[in-house]
Amino acid sequence: MNAGWGWRDNDRQTAVLGGAVPGTLFFPDNGDGGFTGGGQIGYNYQIGSFVIGLETDIQWADTDQEENVAFIPAGVPGTFVPGTFNNDLSDWFGTVRARAGVAFDRVLIYATGGLAYTDDNTGWVAGGGVEWALPVNWFGSSAVTFGLEGLWLSFDDDDDFGGGVVGSFQPAAGGPAFDVVAPAGGSDDNDFFVARAKLNFKFGTY
Repeated sequence: MNAGWGWRDNDRQTAVLGGAVPGTLFFPDNGDGGFTGGGQIGYNYQIGSFVIGLETDIQWADTDQEENVAFIPAGVPGTFVPGTFNNDLSDWFGTVRARAGVAFDRVLIYATGGLAYTDDNTGWVAGGGVEWALPVNWFGSSAVTFGLEGLWLSFDDDDDFGGGVVGSFQPAAGGPAFDVVAPAGGSDDNDFFVARAKLNFKFGTY
């Protein structure tokens, strides 16, 4: 089991709009943090001081957010009113990772990397951590480790964040307001960093 904190970074590309109100649509980088927690299961094999293994985990992530958007018209004075524009990021993710590290007495230092996935997307994950083997008599007959781990996850939304109304523009000269529409296409990569503490109940030693 594990618990920690996660930070999302959503990066959309600037879009130049034509039509009734030409201008430039900006998606400022958005970072949002929240609690993450879940469980993991894996297998380690030790060769001398070297340790290799596999681990998979499933995590809940409370880091969804509303996204900022800004519109600067080209030569048409007026006021832009942003609408509600959610990034619709998944509230859970999982990973399947290889691990490799070196054990010193009761301490393991390792690197890890592999596949990351959500309900509708896949990406990659890389990171590392350290684990301490706690005294066996603390938890009975099973060996237990406590660890700290950092993971960087990256998801690519196929370079297409769809379209949709993201606000309205009211010309200063009066008249009806115009909807401002985000065009389909462009970069929509989602990066996610997790720092967490882990407790592993192990059968045997490293």
